[in-house]
Amino acid sequence: MVVVEEPARGLGIRVAYSLAWGKPVSELDPGPLRAEEERLLEELKSRYSLETLRNDPVVRAYRDFYWRIGIDPTKTRPSSEALVRRALRGRWPRINPVVDAGNIASARYMVPIGLYDAGQFQPPARITLAQGGEEFHPIGGDPERLEKGTPIMIDSRDVVMHLYPHRDSRETMIRPETRCILILAAGVPGVEQTRLEAAVREVQRLLGLLGWQSCSELEHA
Repeated sequence: MVVVEEPARGLGIRVAYSLAWGKPVSELDPGPLRAEEERLLEELKSRYSLETLRNDPVVRAYRDFYWRIGIDPTKTRPSSEALVRRALRGRWPRINPVVDAGNIASARYMVPIGLYDAGQFQPPARITLAQGGEEFHPIGGDPERLEKGTPIMIDSRDVVMHLYPHRDSRETMIRPETRCILILAAGVPGVEQTRLEAAVREVQRLLGLLGWQSCSELEHA
């Protein structure tokens, strides 16, 4: 379902992914996640401070990747780091139960996790480099044209689903009616494949608390 093409693989991009499904998001009770959030916040506060977070080797790996692709990570934080920073400031986000599960797993393993409505894209999803000029519709932002060489994930119709590894498209975002999703952990050089797998498994576990099911086998690309 997901392919990392050679130009992107040359940047050290690799992923772990799986599918999960269940009742529509709008029908899910977020209650089972609240204790998980509290436990996560205690974990993070015991492990990090705002001053020491940037020295974590996984944080450094994603920051180094950002510099490599032309993004200043002190201005645009890796999504997992941004979540931990919000947690340390006591401002944990709540979006909907499925996205919340992804955010908990992302902060716990310090890995950016993308969640995509499987009914809104045409597989296979391909991670590649933009040719230049592709249109991207970010969640919460205006449409924009992409520069050549930008790492992206696109579907078989060339719809841009994701700017790797930090921005998702509203065209494939989780909706109230979403019932099946692609879970994707975004890897970069210096981040072990086992960490990506653990992050996906954690999303699956949390979604299981909400009554969703997941594929037993993880895929890699």
